[in-house]
Amino acid sequence: MDHSATVLPTLATETKYYKGHVAMVVCRGRLVAGSEDALYETVRALMPMQKRIILNLAELQYTHSRGLGALVRLYVAGRSEGCSVELMHLSRQIRHLLGLTNLFDVFTVIGGNGVNLM
Repeated sequence: MDHSATVLPTLATETKYYKGHVAMVVCRGRLVAGSEDALYETVRALMPMQKRIILNLAELQYTHSRGLGALVRLYVAGRSEGCSVELMHLSRQIRHLLGLTNLFDVFTVIGGNGVNLM
């Protein structure tokens, strides 16, 4: 029997709410195949009640094309709901992916300083 540890793709999220129909979803771990649907469902459920959703990616360790696809799906769903989906605290790897795919022109990318959440 193989007792070696298997690393499973995991993503944990925490949602924080602010005045003015703003929610921040803090993402921790890896946004990969098997976890992207959970992020999509979590954020999608917020859209009818929130006008602005910020995805804080400071603790997101890694993503690939499926994770990027989930972010695009959220952007499209947000537009159809009249909700802004914004990205915050991008890692070098995620910045690189957004640059390769020309998605910087699609997403609103905000910095942590000066973000008005109150």
